[in-house]
Amino acid sequence: MRDPRVDALAKILVNYSTGIGKDDVCLIEGGSPAEPLLQAVYEEVLKAGGHPIVSMSMEGQQAAYFKHASDAQLEWVSPLARWATENADARIAVMASANTRDLSQVEPERQTLRQRAMQPVMQKMMERAAEGAYRWALTLFPTHAYAAEAEMSLADYEDFYFSACLANEADPVAAWRRQSEEVERLRDWIQGREEVHITGPGTDIKLGIAGRTFIAADGKHNMPDGEFFTGPVEDATEGEVTFHLPSSVSGREVAGVRMRFEGGKVGGASAERGEEFLIKMLDTDDGARRLGELGIGTNYGIEKGTKEILLDEKIGGTVHLAVGKSYPETGGTNDSAVHWDMICDLRRGGKVTVDGELLEEDGKFVV
Repeated sequence: MRDPRVDALAKILVNYSTGIGKDDVCLIEGGSPAEPLLQAVYEEVLKAGGHPIVSMSMEGQQAAYFKHASDAQLEWVSPLARWATENADARIAVMASANTRDLSQVEPERQTLRQRAMQPVMQKMMERAAEGAYRWALTLFPTHAYAAEAEMSLADYEDFYFSACLANEADPVAAWRRQSEEVERLRDWIQGREEVHITGPGTDIKLGIAGRTFIAADGKHNMPDGEFFTGPVEDATEGEVTFHLPSSVSGREVAGVRMRFEGGKVGGASAERGEEFLIKMLDTDDGARRLGELGIGTNYGIEKGTKEILLDEKIGGTVHLAVGKSYPETGGTNDSAVHWDMICDLRRGGKVTVDGELLEEDGKFVV
C-alpha cells in the first residue's frame, strides 16, 4: 500500500504544477527508486485525460554512462529528448538518487561536454516554457541517499520532505494556491525596481534589476517551491558574496564559496572545499562567470540545509545567486551551459534592500 503522501504529491504535480488536461502529452521521467511516485503520477495523468509517456532510468545508469561513453556518445542527444522538448505538452521529472556521490570520480570536463551537447535542448525547453507551450515540474522521491546528505533518518526525511511539499495537507492543491498568494505579493512589491543590495557576513553586493521581470515560484515548476526570482542585468553586479550552505553538485560537495564581481563578471572565486571543481565550472564558457539568476527564498517550512538545491534554494530567509544561464521569461540574456545556484543565508544577520528600501532583515520579510 502506497504512502498516502505519495498520492497527494502526485495530485499536486499533475493537477496543480502542470495542470494536465484532456489529450495533453506528459513525459514522466525518474529513477527506479521513485517507482511508487512515478506510478502515482502515471495514474493521475490518466485520470486527468492526458497521455502519459514513462521514461525510467536504472540505478547506477548515469555513473555507467560517464564511465564508458566515448566523447562522441557524450555529444549524442537522444531523439526522445529532442522530440519531448519540441512536442510534449508537459514533463514531470522525479529525482531519486540511491547514491548522491556516484559521479564524484567523473572528470568535470566530461560533464561539461555533456552539458554543452544538451544546451540546445535546454534552450528549446526554456523558450517553449516562456511561451506557455511547455509545462514542467521537478521534484524528488525521498531515498536513504538524500536522507544521509541531510543528516536525517529516512523516516524523518520523509516527514520533512512531504511537509515542505504540503503533501500532508487535507487539500494539498488548495494549500499551494494559498501559498502562491504570499509569493505573488512579494513579487509584486519588487517588480519595476532597479537595484538590489544584499549585505551580511562576508557579503556586500549590488545587483541591477532594471527592466527585468520577477517570477513568483509557487509550485508550478519545482516541488517543494517558494521563491521569487529574476535574471539580473548581466553587467551590473558589483561586490562580494559568501555562500554559507554547502551544495552537492555532480557528485562533488562544494562549500565555503566566496565570489567577487566586477562589471557583472566573477573576478575572483574561492572555496573551502571543492575549489578546483568550482573554477573549472566557472571556466566552462563566457556566460558561466556572470549571473543568470537572483532568487529570494520564501518557504519557511524548510528550516535547514540538505545539500540538495531543489530544497535549499527555497529556504525562507535566504537568497541564492546562480552563475550561468538565465531564464528567458525574466528578461535575462546570459547564455551558458551552466546554471548553478548557491545559497547566502541571511538568517545569520543580513539585509536585503531594494532601491534603498528594506525588504528583508535577519531572514524575515518586513514589507
